[in-house]
Amino acid sequence: MELLPLPPSVGPAAPLLTALPIPLERLRLPPALSGAAGSNRAPDRATRIAAADDLAAVTAWLARYADSAATLTAYRREVERLILWAVLQLGKPLSSLTHEDLLTYERFLADPQPAARWVLAGSKKLARSHPDWRPFAGPLAPRSVRQALVILNALFAWLTEAGYLAGNPLALARRRRAPAKARITRYLSHELWETVKDSVATMPTDTARERLHAARCRWVLTVLYLGGLRASELTATTMGAFFCRRDAQGIERWWLEVTGKGNKTRLVPATDELIAELARYRRANALPPTPQPGEALPLVLPVIGREQRAGRGDRDPGLSRGALHLILKEVFGLAAARLRARGPEWEAQAVLLASASAHWLRHTAGSHMTDQQVDLRYVRDNFGHASISTTSGYLHSEEDARHRATQERHRIGWSTHKEEGL
Repeated sequence: MELLPLPPSVGPAAPLLTALPIPLERLRLPPALSGAAGSNRAPDRATRIAAADDLAAVTAWLARYADSAATLTAYRREVERLILWAVLQLGKPLSSLTHEDLLTYERFLADPQPAARWVLAGSKKLARSHPDWRPFAGPLAPRSVRQALVILNALFAWLTEAGYLAGNPLALARRRRAPAKARITRYLSHELWETVKDSVATMPTDTARERLHAARCRWVLTVLYLGGLRASELTATTMGAFFCRRDAQGIERWWLEVTGKGNKTRLVPATDELIAELARYRRANALPPTPQPGEALPLVLPVIGREQRAGRGDRDPGLSRGALHLILKEVFGLAAARLRARGPEWEAQAVLLASASAHWLRHTAGSHMTDQQVDLRYVRDNFGHASISTTSGYLHSEEDARHRATQERHRIGWSTHKEEGL
């Protein structure tokens, strides 16, 4: 643990201009910045959490999300940024921040200055223990700023409800009316999806490593699309999560058991096509076509080193989120290049493809399923949505039909003759 010092020439309420950010897990604050006597602390201290200072309070809040690694990482990042900004830039503890402070922070997120203190130098991501670690990779886009404030509002609301804070400084923010239904826009049309598949089908397979890499790319796309999995679900699931059982008519049906957000488990139908692709992928890796119950091999296997690890009795490591990102960026990059080769008129679509990610494939799968008239309830359960209103965001075909009908039948009918004198 590291103590964030108060320079001798700087008072406890002044900015700590000489200090650098320290990751939250190593941060210790001097009494003047700990929040033990924050100006927004609840006056009677009748808290329902055993927290005497700000770091203990936010740790209690973050502990509520320990069952979801991705959510915990995102929430910790935003809390960490705010605490560091408050103590370093303002010289104030989190529990003394005012509504005006948060308005200033909102502007700071869009341009973290001074950059040498706040922004990572270069594009390479550093470990949190590295001395050159910084809390920002660059300025946040407007959408990311809004998301950060949503997370912080949830933090302040919870600390207020818990009796730690007297009030939520973000509760005074101007509220924007939320849309009635979230519109899913980050998905691939059927035509772009075919381009992506074509790109994988033509990947080089001259060497053993190239063959394994091509097989892995095809399998990643298959399981993300047919299973509608989140990236975190793909990287955390094992081969043994596939199982087969007979239905009421005696037909054997395969399923994939997945643990998703909120540590909730759901069963994803493993179609005949998905099982055939699983067998294809396993054969490419010199494995039996069907996984054994409880098999611990990761859903996506490493390309190199499997034989050496097997010889030593070591387990194959699962695919990391970073490695999955690189695989998909390569695939989408190849697809974008195919589009650009068709001519400059495809540039906009190529840019769209190049920006795609794993979650785009989940949205693509949901959109294509609703295009094929799959019952929304089934899509909801396959994807693990808490509400069918979330799933209804995939109903693009319904909107397209509404547009076609309006265009065909709702007309103003101006005369095509030129007005006299024109």
